[in-house]
Amino acid sequence: MALMDIAFADLVDVAVVGVLIWGLLAWTRRMHARMALVGLAFLGVFYLLARQFELQLTAWIFQGFFAVLVVLLVVVFQDDLRRLFEQIAALGLGRRVSRPRGGSLAVLVRAIHQLAVKRRGALVVLPGREPLDRLLQGGIALHANISEELIDSLFGTSSAGHDGALVMKDDQLERFAVHLPLSENRTELGAGGTRHAAALGLAERSDALCLVVSEERGTISVAQQGVLEVVGDPVELLSRLQEHAQHVVAGGRKNGRGRLVRRLSEGLLSLALAFCAWMFLVPGAAVRETTYEVKVGVENLPRGYTLKGVTPAVVDVTVKGPRRAILLAPVDDFQLVIDASYVRFGRRTYEFGTESVRHGTDLTVVNVVPRKVRLDVSRE
Repeated sequence: MALMDIAFADLVDVAVVGVLIWGLLAWTRRMHARMALVGLAFLGVFYLLARQFELQLTAWIFQGFFAVLVVLLVVVFQDDLRRLFEQIAALGLGRRVSRPRGGSLAVLVRAIHQLAVKRRGALVVLPGREPLDRLLQGGIALHANISEELIDSLFGTSSAGHDGALVMKDDQLERFAVHLPLSENRTELGAGGTRHAAALGLAERSDALCLVVSEERGTISVAQQGVLEVVGDPVELLSRLQEHAQHVVAGGRKNGRGRLVRRLSEGLLSLALAFCAWMFLVPGAAVRETTYEVKVGVENLPRGYTLKGVTPAVVDVTVKGPRRAILLAPVDDFQLVIDASYVRFGRRTYEFGTESVRHGTDLTVVNVVPRKVRLDVSRE
């Protein structure tokens, strides 16, 4: 048996687990929790080793720990898990998302630039593919066409909701005076104030892009994917908005070579981890039996004799062991060896048992058929 003997259902099983691990890797990368994942991986390896060597008490303790860990992860990362399920739902439903036209984005860039020149604070949200309803609080419905004059008046100092966020959807200004979740990442925020914390907070919890104008410094910042950075050039800002719009329509697909290589390497690693888990757990660890066709070898043939043939030339050897060991065991490692030293006394037929089968695997030989061979020899 070889690796090609893995059933189709086993391949599907490994592929599904591989995709789940791939998603976990992507999630931990976004959450900057790789070291935590590495720690969990080490604990998982220790648990598998404990099961392999039948350390019942150790395995029982690990099982209890993982059960408690699952509850803790659900409590601590409930918002992120909800976002993950929303992403899966959006992907499964094939949610169609439109994007603002280039003219609308250019109007927005000019309006934001004018607000920066006037040192008037502003916060604008451009949604991505993920729903934002659970993250946005309050606000006044607008559903108005975008214009520089309207944006300028909404963020005027006399406006009642100028401290809130403006949500732009498609080519319209959808809601105004909206409250966003605040970020606690002081390292990323730097000298930014409440508006920057709100923009970064939404960018950490969704794929939305947020524009922030600082009324103290007159700078324009972009918050996206948990990163806050200053963009001083209006041309660069327009390019960022167009890239985000294209990203939304394309369903989050990007063609960067580095990104493709990283995802491919993560995918291969995920499949490898899934296959290893399959090998150590059911059915990879299930005890099975299989039969090999093993060649009959002859040794200690006396000098002066020539071996013409062996009948039969191969025998059926049945072995027993974990399925992973059976899949990885090379057939060439098995050989049935006949001691022909008694040929000089006229002996031609030899009986043998399982002890005559030589191999370098952890499998157990349980049967050999037939149990008798005949040597065809001639004397020189």
